[in-house]
Amino acid sequence: MERTKINQLKDNVGNKVLLKGWVHETRDQSKVKFILFRDNSGIVQLVVKEGDLFNNFSDITKESVLIIEGEVKEAQVNNPEVSANAVEVIVSSYEVLSVANKELPIQVVKGKDQADLSVRLDWRWIDLRKPDNLLRFKIWTFMEKAMREFWYKEEFLQIYSPKLMGAPSESGAELFEVEYFGQKAYLAQSPQFFKQMAMASGFEKIFEIGPVFRANPSHTTRHDTEFTMIDMEISFIESHEDVMQVEEKWITHVISRIKEEYGEEIKKVFDADVVVPKLPFPRVTMAEAVKMLKEEKNYTPSEEGDLDAEGEKLLCELIKEKHGHEFVFVTEYPWSVRPFYHMKKEGTKDLTKSYDLLWKGLEITTGAQREHRLDILKEQAVEKGLDLDLIKDYLNFFKFGCPPHGGFGFSPTRMLLLLLNLKNVREVTFLPRDTGRLNP
Repeated sequence: MERTKINQLKDNVGNKVLLKGWVHETRDQSKVKFILFRDNSGIVQLVVKEGDLFNNFSDITKESVLIIEGEVKEAQVNNPEVSANAVEVIVSSYEVLSVANKELPIQVVKGKDQADLSVRLDWRWIDLRKPDNLLRFKIWTFMEKAMREFWYKEEFLQIYSPKLMGAPSESGAELFEVEYFGQKAYLAQSPQFFKQMAMASGFEKIFEIGPVFRANPSHTTRHDTEFTMIDMEISFIESHEDVMQVEEKWITHVISRIKEEYGEEIKKVFDADVVVPKLPFPRVTMAEAVKMLKEEKNYTPSEEGDLDAEGEKLLCELIKEKHGHEFVFVTEYPWSVRPFYHMKKEGTKDLTKSYDLLWKGLEITTGAQREHRLDILKEQAVEKGLDLDLIKDYLNFFKFGCPPHGGFGFSPTRMLLLLLNLKNVREVTFLPRDTGRLNP
């Protein structure tokens, strides 16, 4: 008999089925046992009636892995705890594939005593069995599907850049250094240099989904030392405005598709409304943002020329009040807080053609038009105190013709954090890595 998934049971009433999954919860009555049984498509109630089968089931522990055979019946009473609440399965036989220890280190059943996040991460493979955790990664998978729909339609190419580099890809700070056959190598902080190489190669539009590494000593709810980044780069632009227009269309498509596929479930499980943003997104310069915060919130960001976490939150509140929008592009960051390869705004020495995208009070993107003119790029690198010899391979990309281009890096974990109304990026990371965690 072929396996039936739990989400297929409603179409099999009256049929014999074979299920494979985990014992989620057990409830004994004098003459019948009710078992909540789980696979990655849902939860169903199993019914075991008195007799030899009933007695043998007594020793089966929660989270043991079983094969079940039985008949699908219409449920007598809808059970809100299970996804397949219209049906139940009357068990005729079973096989134990793997026995779980009786004492679980953390609970899987929702509503039971929950350990704090650090303990749950110690037992992450068990924590991920929770249906709401599984749902997070189903949504992430679909999110990338929606992103690819946009990329394929717009003729983007996918690249896979190396994560071992001979020179830092950003600055010398927040860098992991590794030994590489007698010489120094670095774990990539971003695919930035290679994205720009792709523009010099004539790829014109590219995206990458991959890991990046930051030796950031911050231990906050939004920082990791290794995380997934989504990067895009496009050629033949006139300014960073072209990049922002592509990004806002891309994000709107993705959120719209997530709402279609998972909007109701996100509301039910996470109590979060998926709001599809209107185009275009609001835009304010950094100078305008600082002025708004001072005049309307009586707040001055702690770092000159940039927004701190509180400033991002307050600015988004103001944009929501003024424009009814959850997103805002903050543009024209000062040169002092941007990397050497960001293009300076024409007619200025201290402003860049760059931006951050904020959503619900949190930065999810940094983007810019890049400097593609070799002589100016060298001048800006020297101005930032960089040794040109260390980035000579990067500079070579611009010696033989490179179109004007720009792009951005985007955090999928931050997007999911905000989309699902969660509090910590570790809650949407498969196996987090931060300042204190290398295991499991």
